[in-house]
Amino acid sequence: MYRNHKVGLVIPAHNEERLLPATLAGIPELVDRVYVVDDASTDRTSEVARSRAQADSRVRLICHERKKGPGAGIISGYRACIAEDIDLAVVVGGDNQMDLSEVERFLDPILDQGVDYTKGNRFMQGGNAFEDMPAIRLFGNTLISFMTKIASGYYKCFDVVDGYTAIGKRALRLVPWEKAWGGYGYPMDFLIRLNTYGCKVRDIPRTAIYLPGERQSQIKGIRYALRVTPMITRGFFRRLFVKYILRDFHPVIFFYLMGLLLLPLGGLLALKILWIKFVVAGGGVTVLTGILCALFLILGVQFLLFAMLFDMQESS
Repeated sequence: MYRNHKVGLVIPAHNEERLLPATLAGIPELVDRVYVVDDASTDRTSEVARSRAQADSRVRLICHERKKGPGAGIISGYRACIAEDIDLAVVVGGDNQMDLSEVERFLDPILDQGVDYTKGNRFMQGGNAFEDMPAIRLFGNTLISFMTKIASGYYKCFDVVDGYTAIGKRALRLVPWEKAWGGYGYPMDFLIRLNTYGCKVRDIPRTAIYLPGERQSQIKGIRYALRVTPMITRGFFRRLFVKYILRDFHPVIFFYLMGLLLLPLGGLLALKILWIKFVVAGGGVTVLTGILCALFLILGVQFLLFAMLFDMQESS
């Protein structure tokens, strides 16, 4: 228990037999239940969890018959938390790279400040990612965080791929997790869905741990981006439709629509002008075309900026 609230710890694990023992050994006393979700591992991950369960009655093993992805593992853990009436559900990886001594940082804002979901941010004051994270990962993290800010509406969140999180009872039961993304990229999808249902999210500074000789990420750059970008894009439009049309109408939807209509039209007109000027010999561009191009581009940018501002205010 933590401050009279039941705490569940969800550990999605795939082939983590070497590092899972250290992860389980570091679980603090405040955790009431531990759900190790074995995502169809081909090593001894399940045996490690069962062995620990004999010494620690808090440990429960959940097994996937086929590999579904880390997001699906977390969702299975969330369902178990709901079934056992857990008040606070924390998620960490099974690779012993998330310091569980910092878990109270994630729980206090939920209990004291009305926050629904807290997530780690290794770049905030108190974190160490700027010094320790490889440059290529830093660039990718920044790019995907920027995309997720727009798609989710949580403009004050960063390091969106960080998997150290905690969620309160209200959000745990409010979001339809059966529809959520199960593979890599799940943190971005979760944020989009949380905003759709009006949940309050807060970044929490946490220490980045990089174990010598261990893999730092299972994400493959280009392949990951190609798969995740369409998911983020779909999530963005789904969030706008559900949040600003179905659940509670807001004029911000018109700003987004006008911006997304006028900016591409201005871009197409600009391409037409460039084509006529530099490719078509002797081609001319009318004054009206030039005025329309500039007008569409300027208005498109303005509409989108105002839409993002209003969206940020609604999501704060």
